[in-house]
Amino acid sequence: MCDDIQDIHDYYDNAIDNEDARLERHQLERDLTWRYFSEYLPPGGKVLEVGAATGGHTLWLAQHGWEVVAVDLSEVQLARLHDRLEKSGLSKRVDCRSGDARSLQTVPETDFDAVLLMGPLYHLVLAEDRQQALHQAIFRLKPGGILMSTFISRYGILGDLLKNIPDWIEDQVEVHSLIEVGYDPQHYPRGGFRGYFAKIAEIAPLHEAAGLKTLVVAGVEPAISADDESYNHLEGRQRQLWLDLLYAASLEPSLIASSRHILYIGRKPIGG
Repeated sequence: MCDDIQDIHDYYDNAIDNEDARLERHQLERDLTWRYFSEYLPPGGKVLEVGAATGGHTLWLAQHGWEVVAVDLSEVQLARLHDRLEKSGLSKRVDCRSGDARSLQTVPETDFDAVLLMGPLYHLVLAEDRQQALHQAIFRLKPGGILMSTFISRYGILGDLLKNIPDWIEDQVEVHSLIEVGYDPQHYPRGGFRGYFAKIAEIAPLHEAAGLKTLVVAGVEPAISADDESYNHLEGRQRQLWLDLLYAASLEPSLIASSRHILYIGRKPIGG
């Protein structure tokens, strides 16, 4: 493990309420991700979720029949997840463990039907750390198993920055570093949200170099950029019709990189 990620640990220890509400703010990302879960995860399988946080995906997985081992760097986040599981009566379906995606020392099992990395890869700034996390995940995956991971798009995030922190553009050193290498300048003080912002062209090759067969690369916020509200207020049949259309659009190459979050789905080859 190369990078000291204590600042990321501390950030999530102090962002528990924000993390609890994240998927409610970003409902299209949530709905499309869950649709891909339904389509690609084996029914009733055993899932390793690395970066589970407070359980935005975990509870949905448990409610829909999956057995989950939920791992997170932050024990504070895991405590909130445990409370939510107890209140929903799902604690028997989820095993919560603390751990670093780059080592997974608390997860000795190698028999998972699927592994989810729905956040760690966009917090690991160094390429070797992302590669290590992938290798650890794939090692724990059954041959023929599914791996899903998410990235923040280097260009897709610009709409969010423009909407929410427009004065970011004034720090041209940071702007050029993000565009050129995908993260803040190395000499910048750590704190807050520190991450790696990927180009779409690097995502499939990263996973394929680790031994996976690529099935899907999709944008899970196609066509809306930072405009969550226009989707969030939809209801009933109209919401379902928009979801159907945007699900189809999530695979459109001209839209994928403009989504804030990019979803990768791959399979571990039989005998791999």
